[in-house]
This record gives sequence, C-alpha cells and structure tokens, in this order.
Amino acid sequence: MTDAPASQFTPRVFSGIQPSGGLTLGNYLGALKRFSEMQNEGRDCIYCMVDLHAITVWQDPDKLRHNTRELTAGFIASGVDPEKSILFNQSAVPEHAQLAWIFNTVARMGWMQRMTQWKDKAGKNAEKASLGLFAYPALMAADILVYHATHVPVGEDQKQHIELTRDVAAKFNHDYGVDFFPMTEPVIEGAATRVMSLRDGSKKMSKSDPSDASRINLTDDADTIAKKIRKAKTDPDALPSEAKGLEDRPEARNLVNIYAAFTNKTVDQVLAEVGGKQFGEFKPMLADLAVAKLSPISTEMARLLDDTAEIDRILARGAEQAREITVPILKKTYEIVGLVGA
Repeated sequence: MTDAPASQFTPRVFSGIQPSGGLTLGNYLGALKRFSEMQNEGRDCIYCMVDLHAITVWQDPDKLRHNTRELTAGFIASGVDPEKSILFNQSAVPEHAQLAWIFNTVARMGWMQRMTQWKDKAGKNAEKASLGLFAYPALMAADILVYHATHVPVGEDQKQHIELTRDVAAKFNHDYGVDFFPMTEPVIEGAATRVMSLRDGSKKMSKSDPSDASRINLTDDADTIAKKIRKAKTDPDALPSEAKGLEDRPEARNLVNIYAAFTNKTVDQVLAEVGGKQFGEFKPMLADLAVAKLSPISTEMARLLDDTAEIDRILARGAEQAREITVPILKKTYEIVGLVGA
C-alpha cells in the first residue's frame, strides 16, 4: 500500500468529543486542557462536537442540542479560543458524512468486527445495534482525513480507531495509486490522560457512575470540588518519594496523577515535593489546586450557557471555516474515485 507520511502534510491537529452530557475532570485533564495547549504550539487546530457519532445510539433531541452547546461551552471555558482554533459541530459540515460513505466502501467488514469498542458497546445484542455504531470507525476516519489531519490527540481507548484510520488511508491511496491521505499520528501523552474514579482507582472516572462522589463535574462549584477531593478514597500509607512506590496503590496513583496534570509536572517531580506526606496533608493541597483551576471553568460555562446564541454563532462561524478546508479535499477525493460532477 502507498503510505503518505504525516510529515508530507501541513501540521494539523483534529480531535472531537461526543456531546453526551456531563463533562468531568477526566474530560478536562484527558482532552480539553491539552487541546487548549496545542493551539498555542504553532499547529492548526480543529476541534469538533461529534454529534453524528452521538446518534449512533438513540438520543433525546432536546438533550442532544443542550449537550452540544454545553460541550462547546466546556471547550471555550477550558481555554480553547475560537479565534485561534476552529470549533464546530460535526453535522454542520456535511463533508464528514460524504467522505464517510467513500470510506464505507474502502474499509472491510473484518476490520470493523475487530474493533474492541464495537464489541464492548454492542455486546451480545450486536444484531440489534445500529449500522451507524458498526460503521462508527469509518466516520471517525472521515472526521480526521477530510482535514488531512496529521495529529489526533486521543485517549488510549481510541488508539485502535486511529490505527484503522491509517489502514483506510493506506488502502485508499493504494487502490487509487495516489499519496492523497496522510498516515495520521495519534497523540497520547500526559500524566492524567486517563483519570480514574475518586471512589475506585481501578475504574475510569465516568459520568455514568451512579455515585456523583466518584467524579468531579466541570459544572461543580468550588465547595463541591473541595469536598469531593477531601472525601476521595485513599489508603493509610504516606506518599512515596518516587513513582515506583505507587504500584498497587491505584487511588494514591490517581490523585498524584491529577496533581501532576494540573501542575504540568511529572509524577516523579510531584513525589519529590510531597513524598512522605500523609493524605491528610496532601488532599487539601490538591483540593486548593483543583478549585483554582476548575472554578473559573464552571463560572465561564454558566455564563456561556446563559447566552446560547453566542455559542451558536461560534459554532456557525467554525463550520464555515471548517468547510474552507473540507470542500476542496472532498472534491479532490471525488475526482480520484471517478465520481462525475465533482
């Protein structure tokens, strides 16, 4: 297969989050904080509310509209500047769906059946799952490649989908004898790319957890944030002085990871400062830090959600900017495939 290395293309970052409601600390440290930082690193950044992905399972229409605007508010409040980055909702840029159909003809059934997220979400009721859920990775590939994106910041759970995106790009390039789509690189980094539950350090922090105490919501006020951290599950031992000492201590490791991510330090750097402290001393430090970082976000989200017209204007302008990129790329794709009138 013909490979077009990402280095041949203009550096461009793309990533998206489903508007499924209930943004948490995990979304912030695992994605939104990094998105904000990347826009200041000299790369074009394109960030998307992937509402077409959301409807691969049934959504209440009013909730979907609210969740899309809330997610947009979360992006902006977390530091993603619509003047520096392109910010839009997926359904407003039709080229995503149009390229996805082309990729549906490129991707193989076997590829899709091997996707672990398909197996997890469909479970034993695969025959009742939507075709959209099965074809989800082809749409994700289109989301990325319709911008010729070279880098995609994702969590570990999405890495397999980036690998499939590369497979789709390689097969398209090979089938048509071109070097048109890049071999996109996943960007997986940071101390807290995977933030765990405050009640069980072996489970990922999730909005679907029945216990609200298991997570910090980006809409939580300062008192709630501090209270949740003070009550977070820990163990009786003091903090170690190096990362190796966190093995088999999932709750301790989680809180140290969170502190490291907030401060942009490594775990070893944090432990060099706090090693030997008991959690009774460390938790207030983490609580103060979390409140300082997160309270402005919840305040700004509330302000934005009081004026959804402003959010809608930002999304509409972002969609226009996005289409300046996607329209010519889709047009060239159609020409390569041989579609008349492209």
